[in-house]
Amino acid sequence: MTMRVSLLIVCALLAALPVHADIFEGRPGGFATADRVVVRKSERTLLLYHDGQPLKSYRISLGLNPRGPKEREGDFRTPEGHYLLTRRNPQSDFFLSIQVSYPGPQDLVAARRNGVPPGGLIMIHGLPNIPKHPRDRYLSSDWTDGCIALSNEDMLEVWLLTRGDTPIEILP
Repeated sequence: MTMRVSLLIVCALLAALPVHADIFEGRPGGFATADRVVVRKSERTLLLYHDGQPLKSYRISLGLNPRGPKEREGDFRTPEGHYLLTRRNPQSDFFLSIQVSYPGPQDLVAARRNGVPPGGLIMIHGLPNIPKHPRDRYLSSDWTDGCIALSNEDMLEVWLLTRGDTPIEILP
């Protein structure tokens, strides 16, 4: 997909987004960006915070093996711990993606101690650009290799409401 087509899709989705008063009203510049992201794996939620106050909550899907922290490459688990949102990719295999800074130093130590590769490329992303299943299946079950997935509409909001190096805490 070309950058122009991606941009057109993002603009169309942005125009279709409902304006949420709790995000956009009365904020300097029109809206507040998140200064912290919290993922609650057991609740399947991703929460955006600004100045300690919740901005938005989203339903998420996790890795195929969601219980417990990521221990090694290929375990299909979503990591647990404190990380940062880093690189953004508007042209990933999924609708937008934001990289999580996994593995962190503690993850590398644990993997080294266990003699296994820690894995990597943990992302927050939307649905696959070329889906193999119906949309509802992606939205109602855990299906990623260890990433955090949202609907495309929710991913667009998260993309717009976060910045580079935003802290993310992933809880059990």
